[in-house]
Amino acid sequence: MALTGIEIFKHLPKTNCGKCGVPTCLAFAMSLAAGKAELASCPSVSDEAKAKLEEASAPPIRPISIVTGDKPLKIGGETVLFRHEKRLENPPGIAILISDTMAETEVSRRLQNFKKFRYERVGMDLRPELVAIKYASGKPEAFAALAGKVKAETDGGIILICEDMAAMAGAVAACAERKPILYGVTGANFDALTGLAKEKGLPVVAKGASLDELGGLTDRLTKLGIKDIILDSGARSLKQTYTDQVSIRRAPLLNKVRSLGFPTIVFPGEMTDNPLKEALIAATFMAKYAGIIVLSDFSGETLFPLLVARMNLFTDPQRPLATGEGIYEIGGPNENSPVIITCNFSLTYFIVSGEIENTRMPAYLLIKDTEGLSVMTAWAAGKFSADSIAPFIKKCGIADKVKHRKLIIPGYLASESGGLEEELPDWEILIGPREAAHLTSYLKNTWKS
Repeated sequence: MALTGIEIFKHLPKTNCGKCGVPTCLAFAMSLAAGKAELASCPSVSDEAKAKLEEASAPPIRPISIVTGDKPLKIGGETVLFRHEKRLENPPGIAILISDTMAETEVSRRLQNFKKFRYERVGMDLRPELVAIKYASGKPEAFAALAGKVKAETDGGIILICEDMAAMAGAVAACAERKPILYGVTGANFDALTGLAKEKGLPVVAKGASLDELGGLTDRLTKLGIKDIILDSGARSLKQTYTDQVSIRRAPLLNKVRSLGFPTIVFPGEMTDNPLKEALIAATFMAKYAGIIVLSDFSGETLFPLLVARMNLFTDPQRPLATGEGIYEIGGPNENSPVIITCNFSLTYFIVSGEIENTRMPAYLLIKDTEGLSVMTAWAAGKFSADSIAPFIKKCGIADKVKHRKLIIPGYLASESGGLEEELPDWEILIGPREAAHLTSYLKNTWKS
């Protein structure tokens, strides 16, 4: 936020009513400054103060919400150059490109890939969010039909890439409920495209041949009341696009250049014909600093690494990545299957679950909430001890799923076995290996149904 807590406090009512969830207005101001509270939580702030604070506290890069079927895709809203300074706010959207000159079978294949490539990791749904539709046929009815098909068969946000205003209007009508992004506003088509965008309340992509031209376009757009703007610098080489992305990010953050304070869009597929190079370029702009990345096509071997990289880049570095607490069934376990417990640090979960899968022995994996800490760290912090594990075992419902009463704990928790036996007198506490890599041999050699 642009204002300090004390500066924000000057605009608050100073009633200390506590209705915002904290006891004093000063504490609320400090929470606002740290980005841990919303101004809307204060019921007594005046409209004048609200307007001043919202304008002053707006992120340097405008956040934009794009309509998709599941939930809105949020891009922009960034406040730092580097993740370690605070955190990166909103991950870039990933789009697949479809043209109205493609054969019906090719269009169907790409739409199927858009729907098919979804992965669950650490309790998160990893997937692409957008479909970019390119007008190349010269037939407005074909472009409109393709927009309607994408809307009907996918839940993705839609980007309409078109310079023909008649064709653009028809496509917008075909997918109006999805609030498509209009690509792209230039000096040549400014009046026609902005008229359509303003009438329908749609976000636009501004495309300029230089950053100065781009800034001029956004100034004109904002004066018309169009504020949901995405930037395309027009560069189509890796070197120049990278330079432009860094310059666009630095301009509003460091130099307060509001005219460039918007998320960006890049097209890696226009920089290479090699799918692997395209994936590498996409990964580059995932870190530096695209808001939308349009790929020429999807394949599992390139899309999945990009989705995982995006997830890792846009997690909060101050909060460990964690798996949800609960019972995880691996391999279809039954009442005789082993019961293993570990912490909810995501890396631990993936390593342990992977080793269990390697045994081909169905099992129940219990994940205890340790606030994302690893086994030893959680134990040292008192978050993974007998006193906390025992209540979890009693309430999680595992006793209803197995007829035996044997619990395998990590070897690093051996000192807690006695306490667990006292807290869980009906259970036999088995001490597993210290390292997950030894879990496969441990289960094969020691577990008896």
